Amino acid sequence: MTFTLSAQGEPVYDLSYKGKAVINPSKLGLELKANSYEEYTAQGATRTASTSQTNLQSGFTLADQQTATFDETWQPVWGETRDIRNHYNELLVTLHQEAQQRDLRIRFRLYDDGLGFRYEFPLSQNLNYFVIKEEHTQFAITGDHTAWWIPGDYDTQEYDYMETRLSEIRSHMREAITPNASQHPFSETGVQTSLQMKTDDGLYINLHEAALIDYSCMHLNLNDKTMVFESWLTPDAKGDKGYLQAPCTSPWRTVMVSDDARDILASNLILNLNEPCKLEDTSWIKPVKYVGVWWEMINGKSQWSYTFDLPSVQLDHLDYSKTKPHGLHGANNDNVRRYIDFAAKHGFDQVLVEGWNIGWEDWFGKSKDYVFDFQTPYPDFDLKGLNDYAHSKGVRLQMHHETSASTRNYERHLEAAYNLMNKYGYNAVKSGYVGDIIPRGEYHYGQWMNNHYLYCIKEAAKHHIMVNAHEAVRPTGLCRTWPNLIGNEAARGTEYEATNGSKPFHTTILPFTRLQGGPMDYTPGIFEMDMSKNNPNNPNHVNSTLARQLALYVTMYSPLQMAADMIDNYEQHMDAFQFIKDVAVDWDDSRYLEAEPGRYIVAARKAKGTNNWFVGCTASEHGHTSALKLNFLDPGKKYVATVYADAKDAHYKTNPQAYVIKRGVVTAKSVLKLTAAAGGGYAISIVEATKDDLKGVKKMPQTCQ
Repeated sequence: MTFTLSAQGEPVYDLSYKGKAVINPSKLGLELKANSYEEYTAQGATRTASTSQTNLQSGFTLADQQTATFDETWQPVWGETRDIRNHYNELLVTLHQEAQQRDLRIRFRLYDDGLGFRYEFPLSQNLNYFVIKEEHTQFAITGDHTAWWIPGDYDTQEYDYMETRLSEIRSHMREAITPNASQHPFSETGVQTSLQMKTDDGLYINLHEAALIDYSCMHLNLNDKTMVFESWLTPDAKGDKGYLQAPCTSPWRTVMVSDDARDILASNLILNLNEPCKLEDTSWIKPVKYVGVWWEMINGKSQWSYTFDLPSVQLDHLDYSKTKPHGLHGANNDNVRRYIDFAAKHGFDQVLVEGWNIGWEDWFGKSKDYVFDFQTPYPDFDLKGLNDYAHSKGVRLQMHHETSASTRNYERHLEAAYNLMNKYGYNAVKSGYVGDIIPRGEYHYGQWMNNHYLYCIKEAAKHHIMVNAHEAVRPTGLCRTWPNLIGNEAARGTEYEATNGSKPFHTTILPFTRLQGGPMDYTPGIFEMDMSKNNPNNPNHVNSTLARQLALYVTMYSPLQMAADMIDNYEQHMDAFQFIKDVAVDWDDSRYLEAEPGRYIVAARKAKGTNNWFVGCTASEHGHTSALKLNFLDPGKKYVATVYADAKDAHYKTNPQAYVIKRGVVTAKSVLKLTAAAGGGYAISIVEATKDDLKGVKKMPQTCQ
């Protein structure tokens, strides 16, 4: 990376990799909004601020520069690997703006796999309280790269990915913007981070941000004539992009680059740019594998609500015991006990129950402030009794807090809601933010909401509660600092498969994009792809084979993994369900064996504290064939491998439940030939063998299907 000042005193950087340009010379800086004193005199007369007062883009001289090298190895509370190396060269430049007698600092950290940089605002008389009109960080792209992108939007990331040239974004934007419960696209060439690209000469480039704290989420807006991306911050209800008080910093802007796609997946750059863990005691934070009363509501078989009698709900003036139940409420005592029994029998940690609390009859689309109280159960949900029953079986219930995007109401009830969880032994909550934000006019990804999400995480930590937030801002590595942030949605998850579907290549892209900032609660494990068999009124189809659903537990990293399908569907395929029971959720080591965005990912992970490995492959509609070398295993040791693969006639559309299971002995010298069908995949458990394990088990044949 090189840094210069232009003749106009503009900060400029560029980036290269192995002699190839990655980012052409690109300008840095911010545009401020005039403050109230500059806009209005004491008498109320209008005054216009000068350009120099709002300009943090030019007119700089280099006042100081410092370099440093840093190298440490740290251990995450949970993660893809036991140890993470944080090694970079740093350049800190102090830029002085003589016209305003103020400084701006830019800190660059250069890693082997990319670059991070941020703005730092030291306190001065002329830079203390200020408002951002726009951040003008540029990423000048070197060509018309292939990109995997979703539309820039202030409210949602729940879009299916597009694969186009950068020059084609504009012409494909209309088809890329599909309906959502809350959305606000802003430009015909605006896209979201993490943005994955590939150059014609084989470089993989990824643009994102790290440590998004007290700031607006960054999108990217492309000038498709010059091929320059510029940062585009999410505004607030007034149209402002951020209210800051010096001394303070921006989030890190990140560029990852490699000529091997696997390096992008293995990068820890985003985590490394975040602050170390702020919790002294993390012993209560545990990875979770769970089942839940959820998919039956998603596919339409059951309801979150209790009755059809109430077109309007006022919680303080309503007695549900006097209403007529519609008989479709999923969160009822008998059904929840059935899931508790299933979880206990098969070794799951928790059971998520959605729709347990009153208020679901008019929860969405009413711009309603007081939606839920997060404490009062429906008449057919015995809060204490079900928790006692679960604990007697060695299982916990997982709390569900849907806010309906009424965040003021959630903060109003937060302490009482967390106290209720402590009272009944809940230690994890799935929160949700479906719909348009209240306060009205705010967006899901604005500074105000980003501060709300972090506030909830910090308050949860005081109560020893882990948080899995859905519809929140996309993660930027904050799980390093606050490891009780154990999961997020912030992308198009499995739930869309029950309605309008996702493209078969979707899960080959997410690890390159959304998962760069932290794990996703993707909710895999769907075994019945024909939704009409769950609900005759639902004609939709899941675009995946069953074998690939198993593979997602490995390729879609998360310490929070759900077996998302209904119990009845698992009971018809208990041989395949064994992989979900066996697969770990916390790891000592991870290896990306094969990868190409939009085509395939093959990952291998070593379970925490063991010598057992798990392998997963997810493929696009093109399928994928692997000559899988098991040289990551310990030399000289024997293992028993169980392969769960697509059958020869499997296909995500026409024959998704066709799979084969084979078991055999493997070593570090083994090479397995495996084929993933269209929209398919494979999963392998590899367990270090004892002498007894080897009895009657033959060597695994090279071709396993």
